[in-house]
Amino acid sequence: MRSQLDHFIDGQFTVPKSGRYLDDQDPTSGDKIAEVACGDGDDVAVAVASARAAFPAWQVLRPIERGRVLSDIARAIRANQADLAELEQLEAGKPAFQAPFEVDLAAQYFESYAGVVNTLHGQALDLGPGYHSYTRREPFGVVGIITPWNSPINQAARGIAPALAAGNVVVCKPSEFTSASTLELARIAVECGLPAGVFNVVLGTGPEAGAAVVEHPDVRKVAFTGSIRAGKEVGKIAAERILPLTLELGGKSPNLVFADADLAQAVPGSLRAFVLNAGQVCMAGTRLLVDKEIHDTFVAALAEAIKTVEPGGMIGPVTTEAQYRKVQDYYAIAKEEGATVVAGGALPDNPDLGSGWYVSPTIYTGVTRDMRIAREEIFGPVVAVMAFESEDEAIEIANDTTYGLAAGLWTQDLSRAHRVAARLEAGQVYVNEWVTGPVETPFGGYKQSGYGREKGIEALHHYTQIKCVTIKL
Repeated sequence: MRSQLDHFIDGQFTVPKSGRYLDDQDPTSGDKIAEVACGDGDDVAVAVASARAAFPAWQVLRPIERGRVLSDIARAIRANQADLAELEQLEAGKPAFQAPFEVDLAAQYFESYAGVVNTLHGQALDLGPGYHSYTRREPFGVVGIITPWNSPINQAARGIAPALAAGNVVVCKPSEFTSASTLELARIAVECGLPAGVFNVVLGTGPEAGAAVVEHPDVRKVAFTGSIRAGKEVGKIAAERILPLTLELGGKSPNLVFADADLAQAVPGSLRAFVLNAGQVCMAGTRLLVDKEIHDTFVAALAEAIKTVEPGGMIGPVTTEAQYRKVQDYYAIAKEEGATVVAGGALPDNPDLGSGWYVSPTIYTGVTRDMRIAREEIFGPVVAVMAFESEDEAIEIANDTTYGLAAGLWTQDLSRAHRVAARLEAGQVYVNEWVTGPVETPFGGYKQSGYGREKGIEALHHYTQIKCVTIKL
């Protein structure tokens, strides 16, 4: 990893105009590992100008030609998987078994959109004799993509691949805490034949570099992933500009376990739902709703299963020191609210973890739906267990939230699965498995979890605008 991380603009690494840098820290130790460029509006202006200059030539390429470049990028990502995974481990604290999977997902996005871009087309409209009317899907131009720190290369590829496939050019602003893998992705892309300026990376903080991307008059579309608070700020700027947005803003996802569930699957599946990536997953199943009939049996089994989830082993540290402090704050909040600690609830008692930002996977019972730990996104490996007595009550509790990103349910009754899935207020529902879904499936939220969709053909549509052409014959 480079000791100094600079912007990647117009196909080359570029120092910040201000000369300012931020410290990049290793979450497993808290040690400084690099300096990250602290960009601002001046750097964003250069990146946007580079992208805008590159747009005409990229836009007019046949879709199959753009697809070939994206396919080459996918192959190069896999060829560099070990190096990219190492960056994810170093900056984000990903466990050794998880980081290569994240890199492979990034490759999947590029190869998937390389394949489907040829299916992007308009429609012919029948206006009767004397007219020929049709629609075209056209790129926006310069697209801003702002990504969070929890899954750096995965989140970057998720937005960049469909944006490029549709003929757009990109200015990406990754988190200042996890910039290295996105920079390396940009470098690899240019090596694969992506023209300079088509994919630029500006580093820095959200209030400076991120806001400048959204504010720039030549940025025609923005995709943002992050917190509701930050999403609202992006939305305010975008509203002034009448700027199209895709917002993915986190969640407090319910996971419903009915009495007829196969516990051999539901227990480990529900565990993964809230401990994966140390709970730093926007769609984590952190509200666990269990049928009263099996509540005690299920909780006992979950408490036994969680013993296998060792910080420093199956889960890494949380990525930032601020998030490390936040999870500890919620341990205190849960205690004040009277929740019962079944497992965890305090920092791990393991001297081998040193000064790393590790937290304990935690189970709380005796939780009521009005408690803060049941309503607020903690973004750590913490689950709030609540009992229900009927299907209607389970759905009522599940939907009693300002979020609506994901939901899950466990049952062997196929009719119930369809019935409950239809009533849950969430952008995606998982049945008998808690997964993020493959790259072909659309992903996005209801309510304050955001709007628009990433992944799948829907994302490709969100990175285009429709033009209607009507000709009098």
